[in-house]
Amino acid sequence: MENSNQKKEVRDNRDGIRENRDNRERDNRKKRFISNKPSPLGWHRDIRKSVEVNDKIQKDRLNPHYKLNLNTTSKIKITPLGGLNEIGGNITVFETEKNAIIVDCGMSFPTEDMHGVDILIPDFTYLREIRDKIVALVITHAHEDHIGAVPYLFKEMQFPIYATAISLGMIGNKFDEQGMRHHRNYFRAVEKRRVINIAEFDVEWMHITHSILDASALAISTEAGTIIHTGDFKIDHTPIDGFPTDIHRLAHYGEKGVMLLLSDSTNSHNPGFTKSESTVGPTFDRIFSEAKGRVLMSTFSSNVHRVYQAIQHGIKYNRKVAVIGRSMDKNLTIAMELGYIYLPKGIFIDAYEVHKYSDNEVLIITTGSQGEAMSALYKMATDEHRHIKIKPTDTVIISAKAIPGNEKSVSSVINFLLKAGARVAYQDFSEIHVSGHAAQEEQKLMFRLTKPKFFLPVHGEYNHLVKHSDTAIKCGIPERNILIMNDGDIIEVNPRYVKKVKNIKTGKLFIDNQINQQIENNVVIDRRKLANDGVVSIIAQVSQSQLQLIDKPKVITYGLVADRNIKQFSSEIEEILFNFIKNVKPELFQNTRALENELRQVVRKHIFRKMKKYPTIVPTIFVM
Repeated sequence: MENSNQKKEVRDNRDGIRENRDNRERDNRKKRFISNKPSPLGWHRDIRKSVEVNDKIQKDRLNPHYKLNLNTTSKIKITPLGGLNEIGGNITVFETEKNAIIVDCGMSFPTEDMHGVDILIPDFTYLREIRDKIVALVITHAHEDHIGAVPYLFKEMQFPIYATAISLGMIGNKFDEQGMRHHRNYFRAVEKRRVINIAEFDVEWMHITHSILDASALAISTEAGTIIHTGDFKIDHTPIDGFPTDIHRLAHYGEKGVMLLLSDSTNSHNPGFTKSESTVGPTFDRIFSEAKGRVLMSTFSSNVHRVYQAIQHGIKYNRKVAVIGRSMDKNLTIAMELGYIYLPKGIFIDAYEVHKYSDNEVLIITTGSQGEAMSALYKMATDEHRHIKIKPTDTVIISAKAIPGNEKSVSSVINFLLKAGARVAYQDFSEIHVSGHAAQEEQKLMFRLTKPKFFLPVHGEYNHLVKHSDTAIKCGIPERNILIMNDGDIIEVNPRYVKKVKNIKTGKLFIDNQINQQIENNVVIDRRKLANDGVVSIIAQVSQSQLQLIDKPKVITYGLVADRNIKQFSSEIEEILFNFIKNVKPELFQNTRALENELRQVVRKHIFRKMKKYPTIVPTIFVM
């Protein structure tokens, strides 16, 4: 591996030398052209010379890589432990020889065959291996796919958490819920545009717009060079809070020379620009103006600006506001307490007070936009909520897009709402929801602002990363300077090269959110097997002396044989048992467990031959 890496580094250096030589030859040809060719229009040589000078200025401003220290031997290792080839679960390690920081620590959602699993968190094995090097956890923003796994990490290891106030507030809520309030002493609130020294890393938080308050891109400066990590972003010039993306600060680092860019790939297939969050307002206004009864609005609990817009329209149309859903209520309370938004307290009512007001005087803000079975909206839709029952006069706004994998859940809750007679506004309006992620033109702007030498696309499935790479190439980044990573890849970067040096084992841990505990892999595998193939239980008494069954075996099946066929199936198992006991080795009667294992194999083969299934077989034999 070392020899191959050395060879690749030599090739990288040769490529750089060849590129510089080609540029020099092209410039020399241009000089000879300007110096020697007579001008038919009589242009002065100095005027023609200015074309050459301006050409060099243009090249230098577009590719300020000459400002990087090509003589440094310092290097950075970058290891994504989640967030690649998936949507969610973002966590990346940045590592020098002595120190390491973790950027984000998020959760993701289970697939349908992960029965009883509520969330997935990254495998922390590699973090345990480098535990003594880790000096901080750095947070870009407070979405669940970036902070959802923080409490589970802090149950094992602790270090300072650097983040904006709203992110620390939302992490603090998670710590409180899991009895970890004492870990709040690791919180370190950051200020935008202020460089914070963390061991061998100088980190600056730069404001960007996204579908959550106070999101940030990061400038991570080291001896090797500067790395820009965009986090999740879009370029919104008219955000609700009036704070657009800090393109000036991004450009500042671009002028200084950026060694590497890691950038959000989620919407890399979308042409053009992502619409502004402010475009949702007119859609809300139209829906509120037409609503005759109650209005119920559901979105992500972390999208405070969306909630804020809905509440402002509730106030405009003289409605009281009931915020229902623990996470929604806590996030809104944090945003108000920290001064991110202002809303008069007199407009709020509790869920049990809703019936005291006329339907056209009520706005209900609730969780459940992803169809979660335990959410407030789902309980309302299925008539299980304690205080709120859906009425035919209700208007329900689902102001969110289904996360991949949640489409069926969202469809299910919409069906329940429609059956209850409510009017549901979901995809009827193009601007009932807008994305928080950059489309292609915004991604191009990020490349032009930061002008990186190397590029690593992050945050998305493989097809998103590839498409983002294509956009990077169009913006002048050489294909050889782009790497598409997988979780577990250890990438080494220096001003002269970027390369993969190793791959480590990564994965997901399964979490039952009701008890905040991990579910072991084998339990999830067993559940999947039970769901797919069913169970067969066999209970039999055997006479060791006579080598025969004492009585008919009891055969019970779940999820394998229809009730009307159980007698026939039991007869087949009885015949198998009879032949098995008749031909079994006598010494197996001394070891009941071994006897049951042998029977399990025989029954498994029979069922697979007949049904092409591998059910869980539970034999219990009593040797008399």
